[in-house]
Amino acid sequence: MSRSQLPKLAVLPVTVVAAVVALPVAFGVNPLRWSEGSAVPRVVTDDRKPAAEAAAARPEFADPVLDPAEPVAPPPPPPPAGEPEPQVPRVAQPWQPGMPQWGVQLYWEDMQTDDESAIRGKARRLADYLVSLNANSVALSFPVYTSGIDADEVFAGPKTPSVERVTPVVETLHAAGLRVSLRPILDERELLPEWRGAIKPKDKDAWFASYRDLLLPYAEMAEREDVATIVVGVELASMEDEVARWNGFLAALREVFGGELTYDTNYPNFLENSSRVPVDSTGVDAYFPVKNQPDDASVDTIAAAWNTWLDQRSTGPMSDVVISETGIGAQNGAFAAPGDFYRYGTVNARVQATWYTAVCQVVKQRQMAGVYWWSVNFHDDPTTPPTSANSRLDFAARPATEQAVRGCFGGAPAASPEDPATSPTGSPTGKSTTKPPSGTTKSPTTKPSSKTTKPSGGQTTRRPTATTSSSD
Repeated sequence: MSRSQLPKLAVLPVTVVAAVVALPVAFGVNPLRWSEGSAVPRVVTDDRKPAAEAAAARPEFADPVLDPAEPVAPPPPPPPAGEPEPQVPRVAQPWQPGMPQWGVQLYWEDMQTDDESAIRGKARRLADYLVSLNANSVALSFPVYTSGIDADEVFAGPKTPSVERVTPVVETLHAAGLRVSLRPILDERELLPEWRGAIKPKDKDAWFASYRDLLLPYAEMAEREDVATIVVGVELASMEDEVARWNGFLAALREVFGGELTYDTNYPNFLENSSRVPVDSTGVDAYFPVKNQPDDASVDTIAAAWNTWLDQRSTGPMSDVVISETGIGAQNGAFAAPGDFYRYGTVNARVQATWYTAVCQVVKQRQMAGVYWWSVNFHDDPTTPPTSANSRLDFAARPATEQAVRGCFGGAPAASPEDPATSPTGSPTGKSTTKPPSGTTKSPTTKPSSKTTKPSGGQTTRRPTATTSSSD
């Protein structure tokens, strides 16, 4: 290469840097997109198209959408004609106020090919599994949609289960004695490369009105079916200070729903106690990174790192805090980025089991109000071992992690992954429960009365990196 060519070669990087700085001013967002294997970006003026392209290209998003590479497990066969549906197993000790919520997040992207029998069959399969884990609570998460980062409307999409389709799932979960929460999550397909915590509706009044109208039918159904909690928002960081608008939104829901209204914030906002959503309680989506630790780090090491994070908020017991969502990939290097839903690294089941055991240890030490593990897909058979195509965050049918969950939910300390043992079973930690009041449901069994109101608490997310230093 001659020296005369060097000044010419310097033009490209200078041009790219100038574009990165200047174009956002013109377009309002950064319109540059890099394709894999290309050193030169392309300019995009319609941000929705690359978001859809990215959604189609990724096997898994930050929310565990149904991965086309993963086979969908068929539902259990319905009972023969004329025979009643078999009763589902029931939790040994249904949740009552004063007890921790030992829960799992079920993520449901609706499949319109499922009829009611298939929906009930899948729900029954999952209820059986949750009971086998000693769970007493479940959150049913499902997607709702918007058309862009500055859109003014929230709406149901083809994968949003309707009220009519959610109802039999709630009935089946209640028949198992589980405390049920409904948890709509704003899908991010049309927001990439941004996330739900960065939405900036041009007309916030219109946004809240559309969201209210979307949720009201679910709230009416939740009242009829004795649902314990509606989570009114998840990780909507940019909307958390809209107190007046939230008050109007919540007032409309409270006219039709007498249960608990909660909000789940992300972990940086939890540590800063910055959420101002005026709900009954605030949950935390907790994906605290634990950096500079090897894959064989001990349970006590991970638990100590979690406590270091939590101490930034407060020390000692946190009885008003529910870990509304947490999990980690069963893969090497996951401690440093537990909420990385994009990476498919080398499978390491011990990493996940250690994390679950440590988190449970902290929840019990801090006397927290509960924890929900993320997640089980509604369409999966949770007894089928995951393959290389599955998200590393899947914990169902990973024996070491299931052992940790059973030990946690069973009330006794979970066995250490370094020393596997038969996990203890029994009742969740908490007050003794009396027979729950009866409720009306199509199920032949009695569902627990689970509505209650807790003091406000604050909580967390996985997306933005916290500004505080992570634990070593």
